[in-house]
Amino acid sequence: MNTTHYTIPLDHPTFAGHFPGSPILPGVVLLDLALQSIADANNIVFNQYTLNSVKFIHPARPGDVLTITHKHTDSGAIHFSINTASHQIASGSMTLTP
Repeated sequence: MNTTHYTIPLDHPTFAGHFPGSPILPGVVLLDLALQSIADANNIVFNQYTLNSVKFIHPARPGDVLTITHKHTDSGAIHFSINTASHQIASGSMTLTP
C-alpha cells in the first residue's frame, strides 16, 4: 500500500466559491489529489483511465491533513482512500485503460 500526505492550504483558491463562510474542498480536487498520488507513486502518466466508483463521504476543510492511500488489486484495479485523522473523506476504484 502506498501513502501520501497533503495539507489543504488555508487559502486554497477554490474556497472563495466553495462555499463562502463554510469552505470545503471540491470533490474534483480530492479526486485530482488521489490520481496525482497514484501517478507519482507508480511513475506513470494517466492517458486514459476508468473510474469504477467514487464516494465522497465527509467534507475536507481548510488545514485538514489528508492521508491518501492506494493499492493495486489482483484484478488490475487500483483502490484509493482519502482520510483525515478522524474521518474517511473519500474512497474509490479505478482501472488504467490501454
